[in-house]
Amino acid sequence: MNAYRILNWLCSFLFLISVGCIPLVAQSINFQRATMLVSPSIPMPMRETAPNLLSEEIAKRTGITLKNSPGWSSGKSVTIAFALSSDKELQGVVVPVSTEKERPELRPEGFRVVSDIKGTTLWIIGADARGILFGTGWVLRHLTMDQKRLELAVPANIATAPAYPIRGHQLGYRTTANSYDAWSVAQFDQYFRELAIFGTNAIEGIPFHEEEKASPHFKIPAPEMRIKMSELCQKYDLDYWVWTPATFALTDAAKRQAELDLHEAFYRACPRLDHIFVPGGDPGDNHPKEVMPFLKDLHTLLVKYHPNAKIWLSLQGFSVEQIDYFYRYLAQYKPDWLAGVVHGPGSPSLAETRFRLPKQYQLRQYPDITHNVRCEFPTEHWDQAYALTLGREAPNPRPYSYARVQAAAAQFTDGFVSYSDGCHDDVNKVIWSMRGWDPDMDVHEILADYGRFFFGPNLAEATADGIAALEQNWNGPLAENGGVEATFAYWKKLEIDNPALHTNWRWQIFLLRAYYDTYTRRRLLYEQALEKKANTILAGADAIGPETAMTQAIDMINQADKKPVSPELRSKIEALCADLFAAIGLQTSVPKYKAKGYERGCLLDFVDYPLNNRWWLTDELAKIKSLKTKNEQLARLNEIGTWENPGEGSFYDDVSSVSKGPRVKTFSDDATDIAWWKDGFSRARLSSQTFQRSPALDYENLDPGARYVIRVVGFGEALLRVDGKRLEPIVYNREADAIKEWIVPLSATQDGRISVMFDQPEESHLNWRQNSRISDIWLLKQ
Repeated sequence: MNAYRILNWLCSFLFLISVGCIPLVAQSINFQRATMLVSPSIPMPMRETAPNLLSEEIAKRTGITLKNSPGWSSGKSVTIAFALSSDKELQGVVVPVSTEKERPELRPEGFRVVSDIKGTTLWIIGADARGILFGTGWVLRHLTMDQKRLELAVPANIATAPAYPIRGHQLGYRTTANSYDAWSVAQFDQYFRELAIFGTNAIEGIPFHEEEKASPHFKIPAPEMRIKMSELCQKYDLDYWVWTPATFALTDAAKRQAELDLHEAFYRACPRLDHIFVPGGDPGDNHPKEVMPFLKDLHTLLVKYHPNAKIWLSLQGFSVEQIDYFYRYLAQYKPDWLAGVVHGPGSPSLAETRFRLPKQYQLRQYPDITHNVRCEFPTEHWDQAYALTLGREAPNPRPYSYARVQAAAAQFTDGFVSYSDGCHDDVNKVIWSMRGWDPDMDVHEILADYGRFFFGPNLAEATADGIAALEQNWNGPLAENGGVEATFAYWKKLEIDNPALHTNWRWQIFLLRAYYDTYTRRRLLYEQALEKKANTILAGADAIGPETAMTQAIDMINQADKKPVSPELRSKIEALCADLFAAIGLQTSVPKYKAKGYERGCLLDFVDYPLNNRWWLTDELAKIKSLKTKNEQLARLNEIGTWENPGEGSFYDDVSSVSKGPRVKTFSDDATDIAWWKDGFSRARLSSQTFQRSPALDYENLDPGARYVIRVVGFGEALLRVDGKRLEPIVYNREADAIKEWIVPLSATQDGRISVMFDQPEESHLNWRQNSRISDIWLLKQ
């Protein structure tokens, strides 16, 4: 009986092999002698774009140039066949048709890649032109390509279509960008292509108003590049969006007409234009009663030249009354010229927008994937040392973080076009595009595809792990993160083992981060240790005298400049910045590389910014020397020397520092928002450059019989509560970095613990930079 079952199973297995369902052994197709055969039904220009893209990207990596063939190859050579899912046959050969119930290759942008059982044909079957493009991208991401190999594991049989119809990125050719303004048309062409390979189907330009003054890096004038970008979108069948705010009063008839004329001229000149996005605010300050008629007029002009193009609006900056007006307008007029709403920073919540927006209108997200602080999705638990040196636009691969962000938002949307001001966020673009295609796609798998395509088949897994490690470098207190050194050793070995990649700009960006993170951590440990020694000297000033203490302390803390740590890493960082400027125009410095501003990724200008308080201490000691009496000097020196170490039984918290605020329950994602003083070169105490407005802290193991005083340093108001009860201050100075103090009632500490919180003062009438803030808190045992 058992023998009969085995024989029956074997017969079934051989039958499945004979019909091509199961291969005898897993193997690879060798494409070194392959030719390409393209169906004439594929529309132009994709009929040429897709095979050219495949051939050119293969040639770069292998030296092999695939050629188009007028017919099927004979003998042992392999054919890569491009066809539409609507094709029945290609030159007498039947186009494979899936028998599965779900056929993604029939849905918009969907494709199927399938190999035959003999390994002589690889089919790229698209639902439409974009399906052909994205199917080609899948093949390129999965090919094994180097100077010795051009292979694809078989059997290949993948059928897929995107989950979200809008998957794009804004690439503004303007002076604010930290790299795009230095690009040639050829560089944009290559970048459009690479984004498409990873599932992007839209590019957003910035045609008017923004930075009309020419960048010193422009290869061609901005108006000319805007049209070139349209041509590139036509070449790759990508939607061309433009972001164009109305920055003037729409009630001004002359300016309004001039704006319409400007738009019409641009519309006429573009070979392809699909979407016009007008933000309601950021920038812009017009009521929707003026905006909506203006958008209607734009649409009338737009469809004269691009009949299927659409108009979009964001509600950024709108008041509650303005938002209500907008929805009443939709209910009353039901405008068919409006495609949908864009959700960006300052908009009502995605959930509210989707709930209130009629279903006939689409909802597009406008996520900021380019900034690290002072932004929509700031880096969580970011150490102050990074915030002060890497800043707002450093190379920022955050694949797992952004995968979570996207997963939380995508359900409400029809997709996204991200905000990006440079290619430093390249990994983030790929993550958003790929998970916009398939929200369940594994992040590690995406990163492995990234490494395989850009660095070679042997580095797929290594790249995935290395990028993930760089993201972890930014997680939590830097001084405690020993993984930074491990990540550096990992990338250093990759650098040594792969010298051929030293000119690859993506590789350079990862190396820059590995070196910069490590240099910053070593500086932090070294410079903080010097400050502790200097503080010990100051705290003991009564024994050696104030003048001697100040001299010794400042000499100690300034060893950071006189004998800097790891100068070899510092030199490598400078060299990598030079390489990146030469390769892609990445502007990491204002004076050296003419960046638009210090917030625009100028990490080289802050690579030596103090990670201890030596600048602040120098200024404070100069003030102390002018004090009238020795006792006053000693008192102030003791206060500085014991700032972070107030003595046994007392506690200190830097409320926004992930390393120096152990009792703080709340945290500010964007702690450095208001602290961008003096273009980032503030000499203020480091703790005062990060803060919260309403921190909450828990204290335990207090002495029930002791009297405690709470001391706060900050600015403006501090409305303190202890265990829910508001306390009256005994000292209350509102000036910046001045002290406030409260006596804690003995009844509150009887159980050995207290909870501290602060009410938020009503400051809606103030400019946001003048809002109250709290930086340092002490609980001092008397």
